[in-house]
Amino acid sequence: MVHTLAVRRWAAAVLPALLLLAPALTGCTGSSSGDPSGNPSGDPASGPASAAGDPATTGAAAPTPRVAPPFRHPIPGMPAVQDGDVYASTRTPSQERSRVRHDPAYLYVPNSFGAPITTVIDQRSRKVVRVLHTGTLSQHVTPSYDLRTLYVEASEDNRIVALDPRTGRITHRYPVDRPYNLYFTPDGRHAVVMDEEHQRIVFADPHTFKPQKAVSDRSCKGPNHADFSANGRWFLVSCEFSGSLLRISTLRERVTGRLHLPAGAKPQDVRLSPDGRTFYVADMGRNLLLRVPWDRLRVVGSTRLPMMPHGIYPSRDGRFLYVSDRMAGKVSVFSLAKRRVVDTWPIPGGGTPDMGGISADGRTLWLSGRYSGYVYGWNTRTGRLVAKIRVGGSPHGLLVWPQPGRYSLGHTGNLR
Repeated sequence: MVHTLAVRRWAAAVLPALLLLAPALTGCTGSSSGDPSGNPSGDPASGPASAAGDPATTGAAAPTPRVAPPFRHPIPGMPAVQDGDVYASTRTPSQERSRVRHDPAYLYVPNSFGAPITTVIDQRSRKVVRVLHTGTLSQHVTPSYDLRTLYVEASEDNRIVALDPRTGRITHRYPVDRPYNLYFTPDGRHAVVMDEEHQRIVFADPHTFKPQKAVSDRSCKGPNHADFSANGRWFLVSCEFSGSLLRISTLRERVTGRLHLPAGAKPQDVRLSPDGRTFYVADMGRNLLLRVPWDRLRVVGSTRLPMMPHGIYPSRDGRFLYVSDRMAGKVSVFSLAKRRVVDTWPIPGGGTPDMGGISADGRTLWLSGRYSGYVYGWNTRTGRLVAKIRVGGSPHGLLVWPQPGRYSLGHTGNLR
């Protein structure tokens, strides 16, 4: 009875004070509502798992690091973001994983119309080394989450074709319904297949591609490109044919937000800024580069670009975005610090630059020529076109391999 009375007296004195402090304490961790600034979609807030030797596992008091808001509450299993920089692990060739360091430096060029092939080109000699029969409407070439396999999305053949990056040859073919594009969740637990034809975003097994859950929304027609928030809790999808954007919870696998763009919009590639605060979206229909903040689903600014901007690729040092202007035959160099185009790289004689990526050393931007049948390479220091390789057909989602980084989010080499 003495102990019970003491506990009651302590509770009467202390609990009211704790209740008064509760709003302030919860305010430090962000909202648990659908607002992505705190804890989007109601997903449980959780930090990264403790590593061996970490104070949390040894009993010592762990210091609380200061984390910028976009990086708070990372999903369980996602590798920790370093130095407040989404792409910190992709800055130099020395950051290549040991498993890819000896992969041959090839370009993988899928042909979206005509011959059912993917052309493999040596980056150094700029010669075609082989032609792979990957299937009709081979759309993009995508590195797996663990970087051990490359996948070709052969849409009309209803299959994803696996390639061995060590040999550049086909190893397996997986039956998949109309794969247009392919992504992986930041924890590596799921593949995300963009089934553009059937208006579906399909969560699937990342190794077999067996469907787990399909997400569709009446506001989204033609889902095709995406990128993930800095904490991995949600991703932004571009819906080309409805001129809209969709926000989807990674953990709950459901739609948490919709944004309808003005008439004429055709959003294409989506890419997150290095600081995790801004999504950049190429609006091919209105010739704009849109800015969407990480904590609000709305357009807060735009930059006028030449005709039909399509692909977006961060420079190796994280200072610029290279935007392919498909029907203008140019590349726009966008400064992230100045938020404006600071240079333009034309293709002498014209062309149709589309999709691709940066070489591991950051010195060459490689892009497919969607309607010209060429692969183009620019020197990123001078802006001069240094390579023009004939492949024929309609080259589409070109992959530059290998790449520095710890894991792949998919598409044509979005590594973090």
